[in-house]
Amino acid sequence: MSDEKAEPRETPEKEPEEPRREGKLSRLRFSKKKDMPGGLWLKCESCGDVIFRKELEEKDRVCPACGFHFTVPGRERIRMTIDAGTWKEEFAEIEGLDRLGFIDKEPYGQKLARTAERLDQKEALLCGTGEILGRPIVLAVLDFSFMGGSMGEVVGEKVALSCELGAALSRPVVIFTSSGGARMHEGVLSLMQMAKTCAALQSLNEAGGFSICVMTHPTTGGVTASFASVTDLVLAEPGALIGFAGPRVIATTLRQELPAGFQRAEFLLEKGMIDSIVARSEMRETLAKLIDYATRAPRRPPERGARV
Repeated sequence: MSDEKAEPRETPEKEPEEPRREGKLSRLRFSKKKDMPGGLWLKCESCGDVIFRKELEEKDRVCPACGFHFTVPGRERIRMTIDAGTWKEEFAEIEGLDRLGFIDKEPYGQKLARTAERLDQKEALLCGTGEILGRPIVLAVLDFSFMGGSMGEVVGEKVALSCELGAALSRPVVIFTSSGGARMHEGVLSLMQMAKTCAALQSLNEAGGFSICVMTHPTTGGVTASFASVTDLVLAEPGALIGFAGPRVIATTLRQELPAGFQRAEFLLEKGMIDSIVARSEMRETLAKLIDYATRAPRRPPERGARV
């Protein structure tokens, strides 16, 4: 073995790094990324196109590429439907109770209070009186933003009260649904609302009243299986998901592949479950015509009333 020491390798000298420039353009780039507000763009769940949120709102939340109808918040639905200056909310003071002491990730009572504070409304159903192109109606709107538009005691009570108000004022009752079904936090009490709401609509019918339900995306569970399906006329928006159990549950139970378009509005129209599919842009005019037909009112000039 050699006693000679290995000569140390010469390491090339590193060239001095050029100092990073912190010019105006660099600062602008990073500050823009940091200050960029979120939620400016949305992806259509039907066609996958990316849509500028402001453009979507200007088109009443209808995809400009494929025409898919997005879910609409309750108060926005009222603005889109009712003539300006005619809306008067009713029964807004009714709020839910945690009768069962239900606890999920948090107590049900706390969840109700937090949701009510966030949306500035006490429950999922907004109801009141107004006019559609001059036709007086009672309007009830399920807001999916409030716990998925689920039906508990208060929703059932307000549907019943809307029917009673329609009978008392001799006004048609128009209902828009967007819901995940009965509210699990209220157990059997929520299921009891299915019978209650159907009975209320039957009483309205016996009193000579008239009712229309517009099923919007999505309408499922106990809402579909109760009042949404038993009004005098049942309409739906294009592409709306409408059903009781989810398609995955049904496919697993039946152990067979479901047909294309299963539980969509077009499929249900073909099977006779709904009466008509109406685009959002034509909803007001269609409702006005149906109200005139049902109430045998004389035809009115086709003046388009301003929106709220």
